[in-house]
Amino acid sequence: MSLRLSTVILPVHRWHEGGAERWRRAEELGFHTAYTYDHLSWRTFRDGPWFGALPTLTAAATATERLRLGTLVTSPNFRHPVTLAKELISLDDISGGRITLGIGAGGNGFDATVLGGTAWTPRERADHFAEFVPLLDRLLTEDAVTERGVHYSAVEARNVPGCVQRPRLPFAVAATGPRGLRLAARYGQGWVTTGDPKLLEAGTPEQSLVALRDQAERLLKACADAGRDPAGLDRILLTGFTPERARLLESVDAFVDFAGRHRELGFTELVLHWPVPDSDFAADQRVFERIATEAPAQLG
Repeated sequence: MSLRLSTVILPVHRWHEGGAERWRRAEELGFHTAYTYDHLSWRTFRDGPWFGALPTLTAAATATERLRLGTLVTSPNFRHPVTLAKELISLDDISGGRITLGIGAGGNGFDATVLGGTAWTPRERADHFAEFVPLLDRLLTEDAVTERGVHYSAVEARNVPGCVQRPRLPFAVAATGPRGLRLAARYGQGWVTTGDPKLLEAGTPEQSLVALRDQAERLLKACADAGRDPAGLDRILLTGFTPERARLLESVDAFVDFAGRHRELGFTELVLHWPVPDSDFAADQRVFERIATEAPAQLG
């Protein structure tokens, strides 16, 4: 099974001070997709520069020609399906049909309370997500949509001419719980996971593989329940959140070993964080670029 390598470029650099160059370099290195986080601020980067995901992707679309682009991930924390759909259709047009929407239920970070509300409980997040994804699917595939839900509504929302990609741009649904996995099976062209967060600090690589295998098996069950052929669903691992985090980008050999073990679990795409000095994602840029250019041949 072939394995694609992609990257996620955090929006922490001014566009004309190294930001643009990273996206162009990602294309030169042969990455399949370059994603960015869709947050208003994030964790240890909260007090530093952090730019908007969709404007950044729009600029990246004009700076590249072949590279796929996407969010990893967008969530309902501060997005509404009606306005998001309009922006995505525009972005898909500007990029010539190179956009993937990574989408998840969100969490309890800064985004959850920045608009003045209280953070949702896990059940409330799942409830919002269960409405958000189907409505967004309709908005991206139908010219006019009216729908009244508990959390989201649309009244004669117009989205002509629709996406360049037909019937719409692909969704990569981040999920590990049963309701999210059902959404991935029903609406996703890809499924995204970071592994089991409880294992990051104290777990072992073997325990992480077991957890990921369990997640993948539950995805298969969700596909079976939905009558979906799982062969048509990409399986994407956002790396950097498993016990191998510290060693993952130390060498080409270390990465190839990691990638091979996860390919055996059925993953079709691994996403590497573009190095950010003096952060949790610090890494040797030269090694990172060697992985991008040399690892695919070794993985076959």
